Formats: sequence, structure tokens, C-alpha cells
Amino acid sequence: MIAVDDIVQALRSAIPDLGVEIVPAVDQPTLLLAREQIIATCTALRDLPPLRFAFLADLTAVDWWPGEPRFQVVYLLASLEHAQRLRVKVALPGEDAHLPTASTIWPAANWLEREVFDLFGIVFDGHPDLRRVLMPEDWEGHPLRKDYPVQITKPVKIYEPLGITVDDFRKNIEDDRRARGHEADHAQADVAEQTKLTRD
Repeated sequence: MIAVDDIVQALRSAIPDLGVEIVPAVDQPTLLLAREQIIATCTALRDLPPLRFAFLADLTAVDWWPGEPRFQVVYLLASLEHAQRLRVKVALPGEDAHLPTASTIWPAANWLEREVFDLFGIVFDGHPDLRRVLMPEDWEGHPLRKDYPVQITKPVKIYEPLGITVDDFRKNIEDDRRARGHEADHAQADVAEQTKLTRD
């Protein structure tokens, strides 16, 4: 296990002007970082031998509206090499909710950042494909923002009909069941043949 003070010391050896704050937490070490240094810090967390936080377990956000800074982006990291977990937070103002993408550091950040963008409206600059992933593309607003309207008074603007009829859907299911039945029959025949060969 790595003590939080040792994590900060290792980071400061790599980034001398690092803006970091240790946040009290009961479950795991937690750091609050400056937005401007997030890429350099995350790279150091991943690459420094005493740390090796090579696994991004999750990336999410919190909306503290009406407080400011309004948002916090939260990275949940793990160092499998050192059996250590770490929570990293970055505060963002509501009027400028932008953060560089971490997908170049941890490829798993790609879809996680898309989800945070979709639900909170936080923009990850440099992301290779930043578009909605849960809500329809024509959805207005970001449902996990605290000021998002609870009552929806207008219909969703999705106009494309289903591409398959009910009868076709049933036929596809029946065909799939038949195909799986034949596969099971072939598998049983193969087992019987192998058993016979073993006995002979």
C-alpha cells in the first residue's frame, strides 16, 4: 500500500509546480488537482514506478449546483502492481466546464468521458469522438445536471420507425432457436462419436 503523502511526493518530484490538495476521505486516498495539470499528473500517476496507476476503473462527475465551482470530475484509479486505489478530483466552473481528454492516457476513458459529456454537459477537449452515448442525439439538455427540468413537457424528437415488423421479429427469434437446436444436436452427436472412439 502507498501512503497518500508518498503519492504526492512522487508526483511533486515529477511535476515541481504541482497544484495538489489531499482531500480527507474514509475509504481511499483522494487528491484534488488543478485542471491545467491534469494530463501531466495523470501521465505521472500511470508511468512513475512507485505509483503505476495503470487502470482507470471509472470516471464520473458531480454537480454541486448552485455552488461554484459547479462540477467535479472524478477519476477512480487502481495500481494493480501496488494493490492501491486512488480517487482524483478536478473542479470545474459551471461557465467553463472543459477538461482535456484522458483517453490518450487510459483508452477506457473514451466511453466514460462520452457518458459524462452526455449526462452532465462537461466537454473533454481533444476527445476523438465526443457525442452522446446514452441519450438520443437530438435530446436537449443534460439529465444529471441539478437544474435539469424534472417534468418533460414535450415529446422526444425521434422520427425513425422501427426497421422490423413484429412478424419479422418473431420469425427471427424462431429461426435463432432452430439454429441453436441444430447446434446442440451436432454437439451431442460429436460427444457420442468421441465416446464411441474412446471405447473402441
